[in-house]
Amino acid sequence: MCSGLASGIDAAAHEATLATGGSTIAVLGSGIDIPYPRAHADLHARIAGHGVVVSEHPPGASARREHFPSRNRIIAGLSLGTLVIEAAERSGALITARMAAESGREVFAIPGSIHNPMSRGCHRLISEGAGLVQTPGDVLATLGPVAHALGDALRGRLHAPTQETGSRRRDADTAIGGDDPDYQRLWSALGHDPSPMDSLVVRTGLTAAELSSMLLVMELEGRVACEHGRYSRLS
Repeated sequence: MCSGLASGIDAAAHEATLATGGSTIAVLGSGIDIPYPRAHADLHARIAGHGVVVSEHPPGASARREHFPSRNRIIAGLSLGTLVIEAAERSGALITARMAAESGREVFAIPGSIHNPMSRGCHRLISEGAGLVQTPGDVLATLGPVAHALGDALRGRLHAPTQETGSRRRDADTAIGGDDPDYQRLWSALGHDPSPMDSLVVRTGLTAAELSSMLLVMELEGRVACEHGRYSRLS
């Protein structure tokens, strides 16, 4: 679980993850040694001891308004999916969701009362195609296959024999996955010009969820590049 150590939902999510023995990552808009808000100093220390604290700012840097968009970019990049629980029409959570979508990650939102201004951002995301979440299972059903595919790919890389420098196994006509027809179909559908996810769905006949897991594996292997939600071959 990855979030920004902010007051409210962020802190509650970090606390709950620590309480259940899960892994949690706090991304800061300040130096790695400067908890923000200050009231979260104890939570910051516990995450540092049992999880991970991340910042791209030097130690001692104070939290500044202009730091938070970059913090949100890191959160989106570290996460397989971004869940927005509450968001006003203008909020940092919507920035994180936009960056996640542009990076080809899944975006989810929880709906609320039409009279609640803190639900308007969630409703906007859902209207734009974010996954509507009513139970934890809605998130797990989408991200589970992605996580399994990434885990299998990582285990395969860890157990693969080390190759000599320069002897790279690259064949422009062979996709990751060996003879798996879905990977072959996706590799054939990809070009050197960036393609959006919708186009790949039409070209391959696969679902967006299936493509997301395969594209993540191919991106990790250095076969595919993702820029602003569009995918292209690197070889």
